[in-house]
Amino acid sequence: MKIVGIIPAHMASIRFPKKILFDIHGLPMIEHVRRRALLSKELDDVLVATCDVEIADAIEFYDGKVIMTNNSHKNGTSRVAEVVNNYDCSHALLLQGDEPLLLPQHIDSIIHSIKKNPEKDAWNATGSINIEDELDLYSFVKCAVTKDNKIMHCFRKTPYFSDIKIQQKFVRKILGVIAYRKDFLLKLNQLSESEIESAEFIEQMRIIESGYDLYSVPVTPSLPSINEPHEVDIVLERLMSDPEQSYILKQILL
Repeated sequence: MKIVGIIPAHMASIRFPKKILFDIHGLPMIEHVRRRALLSKELDDVLVATCDVEIADAIEFYDGKVIMTNNSHKNGTSRVAEVVNNYDCSHALLLQGDEPLLLPQHIDSIIHSIKKNPEKDAWNATGSINIEDELDLYSFVKCAVTKDNKIMHCFRKTPYFSDIKIQQKFVRKILGVIAYRKDFLLKLNQLSESEIESAEFIEQMRIIESGYDLYSVPVTPSLPSINEPHEVDIVLERLMSDPEQSYILKQILL
């Protein structure tokens, strides 16, 4: 078993142009993610996949590994599929480059789940939702999860009733750590874009709509990402106020 972490990235972010290279404490956002992934005890390798020379130059400046991809990808899943098609691995972790608070133990948790049941199709780290307003916040994806941790549906605005205490039992936040069995990912990439995937801009829905299984890997704490400019301050505050985040920040800035 060989498990590789791949960070797909491009410059053309609609809601936050060039956010992937946004400077956080002297490092581009994506470099924070890459260095945190390298702290995982379970990953065999960490790569950045991009079609943009500007991103490649930034990563190579810090001696990171970069794979150049074509520029026709609509999402990170297809970009990662291009890489693993020619890469020797059994499983791939897609790591979102806009999650600079990524915890190495979250990566380790999802890999432990893979090792327990390596024949499963796909896994996604998920976090709890503790603020009712987040249920209708469009900028991040939520999911409904069964008791055996199977993800039934992904959405941006909740289709369920508003009692958050009840919703907390089955609605969770989709986090930016998604794992695939290599042969399944290559099969998934050959399937047509699904209807809900296209309408909601949620690439995980292709898995569910096509009849395959996507499993939740619950992790704590549930961390904010940077989807829009106003979320930068939330992340910066967390880096300073959270002892664990402050400790990791010091490690990756060494």
